[in-house]
Amino acid sequence: MAIPRYIEIHNEIRQRIAAGEWKTNKRLPAERELAASFNVSRMTLRQAIQTLVDEGILERRVGSGTFVAEKKVSERALGVTSFTELMKKSGRQAQSVTVSYKVTTPSVSEMDHLHLKAEDEVLVMERLRLGDAEPILLEQTTLPVSLVNNFTRSELTESLYKTLIDAGIQPGRANQTITASLATERQAALLEIKRGDPILSVRQVSYDQEDHPFEYVRSYYVGDRFEFKLTR
Repeated sequence: MAIPRYIEIHNEIRQRIAAGEWKTNKRLPAERELAASFNVSRMTLRQAIQTLVDEGILERRVGSGTFVAEKKVSERALGVTSFTELMKKSGRQAQSVTVSYKVTTPSVSEMDHLHLKAEDEVLVMERLRLGDAEPILLEQTTLPVSLVNNFTRSELTESLYKTLIDAGIQPGRANQTITASLATERQAALLEIKRGDPILSVRQVSYDQEDHPFEYVRSYYVGDRFEFKLTR
């Protein structure tokens, strides 16, 4: 399977940062310059940049450009809980709308988090999660195809964790990184908020009971519709 061009660009930028070519707080060249250097359209470049912003590797600063992000303090979650179960506990009706669903080649970040090889394939699905018909979060989930190729699309999109548990895959711990950010135009449209409104960006790697990573998730929560509680 051919690697999508935006993933190739994502990987190259990430490698340049890892090699120290672009250091923390360094401003990236302008979009037009970068697009020309990679010989791609600005739309393709923006797609690559957005994946790196989503992963916390880059950050956009209003009126200043795109910069290499500082490393953030991370919090380890105590376990994995499904959105459906969370909504039930809060007395709300959970609903999920599939925005996109595709099998593709993993990015370097996805390979790192899920312990995959370049020749492996991943399923990437994007879902809008609602409680009582109100958008709560936009969620992009990456799963190894080898783990889910026996399941139907409806089984995976309607209640992923129930499907995995029924198949004998028991979720265990999860590592989460939570940061504050501003909604992009696309995120705002899907979440029914305004562009630039505050959102919580959460990156999570979920592990099974044998401590194997099975899921990499990037979630964007509406700031005034959800709260996190940590127990020590």
